[in-house]
Amino acid sequence: MPTNEQRRAAAKRKLERQLANRAERARKRKQLTIAGSVLGVVLVVAAVTGVYFLTRGDDSGSNSDAADASLSSTPAAAAPPSAKAKPATVDCAYRDSAKPADKPVGKPKADGIPTTGVDAKVSVSVETTQGPIGLTLNNAESPCTVNSFVSLAAQNYFDGTSCHRMTAGEGLKVLQCGDPTGTGMGGPGYEFDNEYPTDQYAPNDPAATSEPIAYKRGVLAMANAGPGTNGSQFFIVYSDSMLPPQYTIFGTVDDNSLGTLDKIAELGQDDSNGPGDGKPKQPVTIQSVRIDR
Repeated sequence: MPTNEQRRAAAKRKLERQLANRAERARKRKQLTIAGSVLGVVLVVAAVTGVYFLTRGDDSGSNSDAADASLSSTPAAAAPPSAKAKPATVDCAYRDSAKPADKPVGKPKADGIPTTGVDAKVSVSVETTQGPIGLTLNNAESPCTVNSFVSLAAQNYFDGTSCHRMTAGEGLKVLQCGDPTGTGMGGPGYEFDNEYPTDQYAPNDPAATSEPIAYKRGVLAMANAGPGTNGSQFFIVYSDSMLPPQYTIFGTVDDNSLGTLDKIAELGQDDSNGPGDGKPKQPVTIQSVRIDR
């Protein structure tokens, strides 16, 4: 079995090959557009540091080959696909992960999770040391993810945890939280599959899910270490970012809370994981997460 380090090295080599191919395509496009002076030059950029998806390590203790996490400044990036309607209730699968829970917590209810009516949206109040953040969770699109988040919040799992990572590179501007260890390696002892937008693409079609799409400012999404490894770590997009559609979008930051997000972003990060990737310069601690319904 390959080690974590070997998987990360393989992922980095894969990323570099993909970046080289994209750069070559961009070069050819540039040559074609010079004569007509119609289209601008497409620049392709990447954040190579912290390439093991959005986790620095493994949120659940499971590992898989990392997919292309390159970022693009292309302005014509695709928006997430429209979500297909789900049944009125769904059953979820929460599997034990190889790594035990880093904070005592039980698994969520797995059967008969509602997706419609009053349960289609869930309101959440997050109190942090940098100010309040209101969230609206989208149960209609990502019910198993919302169900897990609500269960963890009800068990006070997030209380007293830090937002351990912030990225500020071109194309990737997110604040990452949800790890009780504050290392990027922590999780709840279980894992589950991706939902929206990953589930809108044809299964087993890596090409379709490797092209970046726009994760808009205010989006709330899950961090993972590969397919089927969602746990407790999540990230909030504080400025439009580009990512492959392999990170479940399960909610948004309320408009009146974007000021708190802007404040955190303006304070900056310390580059401790590499240029444009580190811990927030001013600690961001989640004091409480409460479900308002």
